[in-house]
Amino acid sequence: MSAPARTGLLGRVDGYFEITERGSTFAQEIRGGLTTFFTMAYIVVLNPLIIGTVADGQGNFLGGGSEPNIPLVAAATALIAGLLSILMGVWARFPLAMAAGLGINAFLAYGIASREGMSWPEAMGFVVIEGIVITLLVLSGFRKAVFAAVPAFLKQAIAVGIGLFLAFLGLADAGIVTAGSGTLVQFGQGGYISTWPMVVFFIGLVTAIVLMVKKVRGALLISIVVATVVAVIVEAVASLGSSTDNPDGWALVVPSVPDSLVAAPDFSLVGQVDLFGGFTSLPVLTALLLIFSLLITDFFDTMGTMTAVGAEAGLNDKDGNPPRSQQVLLVDSIGAAAGGLGSVSSNTSYVESAAGVGDGARTGLAPVVTGLAFLLSTFLTPLYALVPFEAASPVLVVVGFLMVSQIAGLDWKDYRIAIPAFLTFIVMPFGYSISAGIGVGFISYVILQIVTGGARKVHPLMWGTAAAFVLYFALGPIMNAVG
Repeated sequence: MSAPARTGLLGRVDGYFEITERGSTFAQEIRGGLTTFFTMAYIVVLNPLIIGTVADGQGNFLGGGSEPNIPLVAAATALIAGLLSILMGVWARFPLAMAAGLGINAFLAYGIASREGMSWPEAMGFVVIEGIVITLLVLSGFRKAVFAAVPAFLKQAIAVGIGLFLAFLGLADAGIVTAGSGTLVQFGQGGYISTWPMVVFFIGLVTAIVLMVKKVRGALLISIVVATVVAVIVEAVASLGSSTDNPDGWALVVPSVPDSLVAAPDFSLVGQVDLFGGFTSLPVLTALLLIFSLLITDFFDTMGTMTAVGAEAGLNDKDGNPPRSQQVLLVDSIGAAAGGLGSVSSNTSYVESAAGVGDGARTGLAPVVTGLAFLLSTFLTPLYALVPFEAASPVLVVVGFLMVSQIAGLDWKDYRIAIPAFLTFIVMPFGYSISAGIGVGFISYVILQIVTGGARKVHPLMWGTAAAFVLYFALGPIMNAVG
């Protein structure tokens, strides 16, 4: 059957986003965008708990004052995520949504803002500076050139590693994988499924798997809704509460029906930035190293994310390069500066976008839908916070499976390929860092090429990035040495 003619407003939207051309539909894009939103909506709750509950070096919390202001941080987090996701969709036309980056926000809170003498506005100034620098690197073409220099097998390994990372993240968020007694980790509690939130997780997981196998459209979104409904019923009957008060309770969000569905947002946190004050509160070299640390994490995380999402969507070319990658990298770089200006930490592309791709998203219309949902959530925070980790996390596990399947394309007989690939995708989940996995993979690739006589095959930019990662991994001792 031939594709319908592009006429009228819907036809122009179809043509602009290449919906039909990429084998998608409006329904798939909307469904995929909503799925992405529900799988990453936790950030509006989690980001305030990370950066909003840590006092800066002057004893003040984000937004000012001696007490945390969680709603203030949550509103700004959703606002910036919404605007940037829409920008990614409209400009880059790629199925990636954006929000405050996990890992970066923790480093910002515990590694920068809490340093003696530092303030939160000064810490956010570092984020803005880092965003400006990385944007200049994109505009110069350097960031894209580095991405193109990465061998295709390493890009595959990055996608596999992110899949494992996502699966581990989903299991950990839901309390299925926990710290053990006498072991590093354990399954459930002492090896058993012993709480109702765990049961809700497996209801969501089984629902998602069964619906996917039966090729039901919207399988992942349906599984989130089903698990959330079950969670609300369980909480209404058992009154489990939060795991902070009850070991058998919910990991973060307690799925209880709120008294009010609408709450007016407060965006006064936006713009509370001191761009250069941090250079007077800290030694200049320390300040520069902290900015470099933020930059190196932002620089490579998005490369891995857009590669993995593009591969899952079937959009990458034969060399593993996604379409419009320059625009994707530019919007992502702008996100770092925007996150600092919004006082919510650097915003970056979210690997959870792969959940939306797994549910049919193929174009930039999906992140537009995700972004609109984030903007709406600034008013409906009580309602969307209804979804607990245990209801959304099963989708991350399923998407992890889809991404790990790319492991079949690696040449396991060539150790120069297999070993760097292996190190890349085991360090990501075990080290709980996408950047660390990429760095270890890059360094090991260069070393193995040198010792096997293939040094001339290594792109000059790979030499530079490997060296940058060596410096990155040594930042801790270096910063300790300089104070």
